[in-house]
Formats: sequence, C-alpha cells, structure tokens
Amino acid sequence: QEYNFLKMEPGEVNSLGERYDFDSIMHYARNTFSRGMFLDTILPSRDDNGIRPAIGQRTRLSKGDIAQARKLYRCPACGETLQESYGNLSSPGFPNGYPSYTHCIWRISVTPGEKIVLNFTTMDLYKSSLCWYDYIEVRDGYWRKSPLLGRFCGDKVSEILTSTDSRMWIEFRSSSNWVGKGFAAVYEAICGGEIRKNEGQIQSPNYPDDYRPMKECVWKITVSEGYHVGLTFQAFEIERHDNCAYDHLEVRDGISENSPLIGRFCGYDKPEDIRSGANTLWMKFVSDGTVNKAGFAANFFKEEDECAKPDRGGCEQRCLNTLGSYQCACEPGYELGPDRRSCEAACGGLLTKLNGTITTPGWPKEYPPNKNCVWQVVAPPQYRISVKFEFFELEGNEVCKYDYVEIWSGLSSESKLHGKFCGADVPEVITSQLNNMRIEFKSDNTVSKKGFKAHFFSDKDECSKDNGGCQHECVNTMGSYMCQCRNGFVLHENKHDCKEAECEQKIHSPGGLITSPNWPDKYPSRKECTWEISATPGHRIKLAFSEFEVEQHQECAYDHVEVFDGETEKSPILGRLCGNKIPDPLVTTGNKMFVRFVSDASVQRKGFQATHSTECGGRLRAESKPRDLYSHAQFGDNNYPGQVDCEWLLVSERGSRLELSFQTFEVEEEADCGYDYVELFDGLNSTAVGLGRFCGPGPAEDIYSVGDAVLIHFHTDDTINKKGFHIRYKSIRYPDTTHTKK
Repeated sequence: QEYNFLKMEPGEVNSLGERYDFDSIMHYARNTFSRGMFLDTILPSRDDNGIRPAIGQRTRLSKGDIAQARKLYRCPACGETLQESYGNLSSPGFPNGYPSYTHCIWRISVTPGEKIVLNFTTMDLYKSSLCWYDYIEVRDGYWRKSPLLGRFCGDKVSEILTSTDSRMWIEFRSSSNWVGKGFAAVYEAICGGEIRKNEGQIQSPNYPDDYRPMKECVWKITVSEGYHVGLTFQAFEIERHDNCAYDHLEVRDGISENSPLIGRFCGYDKPEDIRSGANTLWMKFVSDGTVNKAGFAANFFKEEDECAKPDRGGCEQRCLNTLGSYQCACEPGYELGPDRRSCEAACGGLLTKLNGTITTPGWPKEYPPNKNCVWQVVAPPQYRISVKFEFFELEGNEVCKYDYVEIWSGLSSESKLHGKFCGADVPEVITSQLNNMRIEFKSDNTVSKKGFKAHFFSDKDECSKDNGGCQHECVNTMGSYMCQCRNGFVLHENKHDCKEAECEQKIHSPGGLITSPNWPDKYPSRKECTWEISATPGHRIKLAFSEFEVEQHQECAYDHVEVFDGETEKSPILGRLCGNKIPDPLVTTGNKMFVRFVSDASVQRKGFQATHSTECGGRLRAESKPRDLYSHAQFGDNNYPGQVDCEWLLVSERGSRLELSFQTFEVEEEADCGYDYVELFDGLNSTAVGLGRFCGPGPAEDIYSVGDAVLIHFHTDDTINKKGFHIRYKSIRYPDTTHTKK
C-alpha cells in the first residue's frame, strides 16, 4: 500500500537528539512490504567506507535503542543493569577523574541460585567523615533499601563483597569539587552457597542459556525449624546418561554430602516433586568439559505437614499430605462431601444380597448437588429383583431433566428402561426381567430435595420353569407368581387356564398396539370387541394396520372392523374393513377414535394387528366452554420433537371471536424467532393478517381474533427442543377493534 512508503517530515519525528539508527531492533528489513522476498523496498545509503548498513535485525537492542530508552525514561546518565555472569564497572571518566555532582546506579542480576562477588580494584574518592560527600554504596539486593553491605570513600580498597542472593545494588554519588581518579571494580557470579530462606528459586549457572563447562555448585538450603523443604522443578535439561555419570544434579536429605541420597538426576524429564525429612536440603550440580545444555530451574519453599496439626487440616476422617498442600480422604464406604473435608456415605456400588435398602446420599437430609450414583443389584440365576420406594421426593415433576432416578433391567445403560422418575409421586413396584438391575440417581447443581428411600427384594422366578403351568402368560410376583391371559381371554377359576372373555378397552397412551382376540391365532366366533382411543387435545389419532386377515365379503356384512371418527359408534365412520388386503392408514379429525371388531358364527381368520399413534394439527371447533390444545402428544413427559410443522385451524361459531390464553409456553428462544416458533394468523390460512410469531417465553397477553377463525402454525428445527406450549381457547363475543388485552 502507498501509505507504507510515506516519508515523514523532520517536524513529525522526535529522536530525542539521537542519530538515525539503522541498527535499531525496530527498523524495517530491506524487503518489508515487498511483493517478492528478494525485492528491496528500503535501501540504506552507503557509509563513508562505501558499505550499506545492515537493517532489520531482531536479535538485540542496538546502542541507539538503549540510548533513546535512557533519555525517554530519564535514566541516570551513568550506571546500567548488568546481567552477564561476570563484568566490570567504573565511575564516569575513570581514570581521568569523575565530574562533580554525579549520580550513578548499577544493578547486577545473575541467575537465581548464584551469588555475586564484587572486587574493587581501584578506589580514589574524596574522603570525608562518614563518607558524607563522595561515596559508593553497595547493597545486598535490587533496590536502594536493600541491606547495606558497605559505604566507601577515600583511597582504601575495600574487602571483597559477596551477596546473599542473585542481585546487587551499587550507587555512586559525588557532591564535591575534588578531582580524583574515581573507582573501578570487577564482579563475578558464583554458584552455590548456604541459603537460609523460606522460599526462593535455584537455577543452573547461566540459565536459561546453556550452563558452562567444568562447573560445580553446592547449595545448602535451610528453612524454619519445624518445617520441611519442598522442591519443585519448572524446567530440566541436563546431558543425558544412563547412570548420570557426566553432567548431573544430586539432591540429598540433609545439610551435607553424606546425608541420605534422594536422587541423582540428568536427561530431559523433570524429576518428581521432592520433600525433605527435616528443614534442610543439600543440592549439587556438576558439569563436565563437553556437552552443555539449558540446565534446570527449581523453586524451593518451606513445606508444612498440615495433617500433623491437631485438627488434621479440618479433615473428618483421613488427611493426606501433599507437597505444598494437603487433601482429605474418606474411609471405605464413604466419599468426600461438597466441602471436600467432610465424609458422607458413598452412593452406588455392587449389591449381591437378596434384599436391602438404597437411599440417596445424605439421607434423611437433602441430597447434595452434582451427584451421580449407580447401584448394580445382582441376584442368583432364575431370580428376579423388585424395588419398592418407601419415600420419594426429587426436584421436578414432568420432564425429569434435572434430578431423577432411572431403573433398568440389566447392568448397562443399553438395557431395558423401566422408567425415569422425579417429583414427589412414589413410583410403583418395579420388577426386573432378569436377575440383575441397574438403578441410577443424578442430581444437578441447583435445587436439592430430601431424596428417596427404597427397598429391593430378590425372589425366585417360578415362571422360568414350564411357564409356571400357565396356559398363556406367567407373571412373577414377590414370593409367588400369577397367570395372565392374552387379549380376548380371562383367567379360568383354576388360576392357570384361560377362557374367552368380553373385550372392551379404553386407551389413553399416545401410541400402542391393538390386535384381534386370540392374536396371532384365529379369532373366535360370535365376538365383539371395542377400543376407545383418546389422544392429547389438539392431536389426531392415526391407525395403521400391519397385518389384516378378516373374512371377505363385498359389503363386509359378516366379520369386519369398523373405525369411527369420534368416541362412540355414533360418530362419523372412517371405514368398514374386511378381506386380506392391508387397509390404508385412517386418521381422525379430532382426538378421539372408536374401533369395533365383529365376528359372526361361521368362518374365522387370523384377524388383525394395528398400531395407533398421534398426529399434530387439524380443524378444531371452539365453543364458549374453554378447550385445550397442546404442542405435542407427550407434553409434560418429554420435550417437543424436532423437524415438526403442525397447523391447527380453530373455528368459532359465526358472529363470535376466538380467545387464546397461553397456559404454558417454552419454545427455543432466538431474536427473530427463526428456529422454533408459533405463528398465529387471523383467518383460515397463512395469507390472513398475522397475529404474531412467538418463541422463548411466548406472548405476555391473551390473544383475540377479529374474525371467526385462527390458524396456528408450529415449526421446530432439528436442534434444541423445549417443553412446548399449552393453549386454552374458547369462542367469545368481543369488540372488533382490539386484538390483545392484559
């Protein structure tokens, strides 16, 4: 871009009086912004020797960078921060005399774990009482209030000074007009030594750069009495050898090289955390004359055994000390509570007794949040397991999406599910199909209730041998068994055999199976059976035959099946069926269906098998008495299904209007209601005036139509599903000018 090559005017640039610096770490490279790697965009002028300066280096600060930074932050004109393992420093102008009123500060910082040795080679300053005018101060640390190692003036060279840590502060001030040579000093970092601190860091010499050859460093660490020394490694890279014969780090539990050996380490794997037996630790690092690596970095600290205190760290049962901390544990059969200190009876486990009791954690107190308990109950072969709940109180009532209990026949989650339970209704007695049962309890992180108490019993299954002597079906019960008969039969007085019975059934489930009497054998003669099927309000019933074989007649005058669009045989007929051809599915206009099967005295056939299910949508008539409409057939038990498009047409009496009141509304929320939504139209179809598109918590007010019909369109996508909606609608007389009312 052109703006990348705009040249700034001199008035726009402030270099703090420094010359243009080709060597700056911030300078563009020769090919910056270039279209090709080998095309130059910036070309420096040649210097006096005819050489073009190199530009674009990124490895170090240039002298110009340092000079400008000093001016920008108003650093002292003399002094600097020294980070090499050895070096020298001197007063300004040495040895030709230092200027008056000079103030210089040098900070020396070497690798943690090393110490600094400072040796003054020359000293020629104005001498005064207490070194009041010209002086040098050396402090054991990194700032002006660190412990004082010495204050010097005159011409007497001081003794060698050694820091206790890896930093040293040197300050020079002159306030006289006396002219002396000044001073010169050299320093060197030495590794090892005695360390009396409760925490700190130790690193190999020159870390993070490669350590130098032929080094031997010994650290003797001492922390406060009554504590241990904890050592953790942040980095570790030392020449590898099977026996660590070359470069290595040796750690001993004590204060000398004869103390017990904790370990001898090398290679690239960080050693495990180390804890001494007392308040001292001995470390030695050795490098030979060949391969050098990055070395190591470690932290040491005083380690306290919290478990040795009288309160054992607040742990109720067991306390386990860890490096730098501790953790609580529980005896077998218990587990940590939410506070991670108290113990509560562990939930779940394998139960092999013939009978026993199961309770939620903490019973009879409220169960804790975020629990997942699985009990696996196993009985001997030919036994069945029954569970009876004595008390039951969990969060939730309909959907069971928060806290719940699931009971399975079998030990895995792929076994037969008997039920998913929540709320305050005590479940019925549940009996396994085989000799094992899986009971799983889950709680979320919010509301907690008292929980449940249940008893399980194992009972031998008499039905497993010769069907218990039953002609049709054998049902095992606690301590006994009972015989049952197939559809169209009743139990004989002998409690084992079956005889024909009248057949009338009332069905309220959203789906299921109906069959002719004695199915799959031939139906009996002179039989009349009826089924009254009811669906959720606002949903139609669909009847689909999977098998059909009824005596053939042109008008189905003999054996036949009749299906009515309503709750009785006086309702409109949907079909009168016979023969061997499987009929097309039949669908009601409302939520009731009546099915009647009749056989005469002569020919018998196999009969029929059919599945009844629900379909959403349809035409519904509104009256002055309120009626209900639900989003899906399993409203209250499960969330609505995905990929649904349902339309209900509500029609009122002529001259009346419709009132819609949303009793429940919970649909996936989105700003424009583009995913799942309910859309209302004031008319017979979607071209009519819209009354609104709703999602999330739904409309805040009741909705009133202007006309005598309202079309409701319910759409869901294939992702998030919610509880759905419940509408109560009725026909009213209402002013034409208003659509909504509080």
